[in-house]
Amino acid sequence: MLLAPALLLTTGSRLEGAGVDDLDAPLFSHEALVEHARSLAQRDHEPPPPMADPKLRMNYDQYRSIAFDRAQAIWKDTGAPFQLELFHPGFIFNVPVEIALVEDGVATPLQFSPDQFTYGGTAVPPENDGLGFSGFRAHAPINDPKRWDEFAVFQGATYFRGVGRGQSYGLSARGLAIATGAPRGEEFPYFRKFWIEKPEPGAMSMVVHALMDSPSVTGAYRFVITPGESTVMDVDMTLFPRNELDSVGVAPLTSMFLFDQTNRWGFDDFRNAVHDSDGLQILNGGGEQIWRPLANPRRLQLSAFVDDNPRGFGLMQRKRNSEDYNDFTARYEDRPSLWVEPVGDWGRGSVVLVEIPTERETNDNIVAFWRPREAIPAGGSYQASYRLYWGADAPIGSTLMHVDHTRTGASAAGKRFFVVDFDPGMSTAKIEDLSIMSSASRGRITEPHVSRDPRTGLLRTTFELDPEGNDLVELRLRLEADGEPASETWLYRWTPG
Repeated sequence: MLLAPALLLTTGSRLEGAGVDDLDAPLFSHEALVEHARSLAQRDHEPPPPMADPKLRMNYDQYRSIAFDRAQAIWKDTGAPFQLELFHPGFIFNVPVEIALVEDGVATPLQFSPDQFTYGGTAVPPENDGLGFSGFRAHAPINDPKRWDEFAVFQGATYFRGVGRGQSYGLSARGLAIATGAPRGEEFPYFRKFWIEKPEPGAMSMVVHALMDSPSVTGAYRFVITPGESTVMDVDMTLFPRNELDSVGVAPLTSMFLFDQTNRWGFDDFRNAVHDSDGLQILNGGGEQIWRPLANPRRLQLSAFVDDNPRGFGLMQRKRNSEDYNDFTARYEDRPSLWVEPVGDWGRGSVVLVEIPTERETNDNIVAFWRPREAIPAGGSYQASYRLYWGADAPIGSTLMHVDHTRTGASAAGKRFFVVDFDPGMSTAKIEDLSIMSSASRGRITEPHVSRDPRTGLLRTTFELDPEGNDLVELRLRLEADGEPASETWLYRWTPG
């Protein structure tokens, strides 16, 4: 996976600097956190020294053998609707973050102790306590009223994940992306402290506040997390740049795509497909619904979908049958899709898709985010609110046909044959009334045809592409009826295999 630099620690329970009194005075508020982030941005970034304890320099297997003692779960046996467990520092998480609990507006820092954990394998408890933690995870009876299951986790840089009912972890979200895919190299902001509000009995949501920091920017975040069929996170973000942010990604999503039917020839694997997400879905400001299948390219690819006030975008996992993968261990069919729904006016910008070559399914090689058209100036501020849906599908209630599968194979004399299967869903369009609207940025499309698969009911659209010697072709296809869209718009970037 894309491994971020280790988290950084603000030593002690106090945050030094201007505005800190508002955070340490016994009442905590998100407004005070915003003001502290503003004041922190007015000073140079000062990362603390890395953790010195050699016992934290453990390998992956050692780290995985350390477990939080569930008998000490936070809010256990209190009647609260949620419980928290904490993550040990170590491995790549070797400089921890602070975590405080907020009850009745009063923040109480949590203190690390090796007694909170069990150490299996060859892992050895650190000699000194007071280290802090590397993150936390939240549990609720989301699947079974008698069982506490994990539904959200925050750990590593600004990474966090969620799942809906019956799902297993897959893709991740991040608080912010800076210079992702840029030649100068990516900068990884990090959450340096969390404040978690104790929920009232019967509460449906959990509230988490976070302070973000990096060399270029500080930020204050508020997450309202509601587990369910789809786990929903309402996010409020306020940024204060130290430096101009000319390559920033808002609401970034990170996933893995190794192969499916479109690039199967590149992998000698017993499975039919391997991915946490198989496409980028966009509902743009004009109401057009777009589906862009993901790729594992030979070279880094960046795609920008220009928009004005997007209605939503996300990295989706549409293949939901075990036969799509043939991997009962990984169970990719149970991985969540993640949809971003902007709240308010996001203005002009682009949904950006970054596709990074990889040969391993352990690497997160797909990133998608919103990039504002204008750079965010140093000394200014930027606010955005959005809602994240961790679930099976995008919550847009569309009646348009959607792409079910994309396939491609060799045709005669260097041409490519494409198959795009549309699921009619709730569409009432008749096949005899459909027309195919297709285009290619280079080369030539011939013999477009649509027919119904009598076995599945899917509408199969086929065509042939002659690249005419070009090594990159942008393809576009949509089914229409009476001049109106009957399907979402299928986009595809073809490059030689």
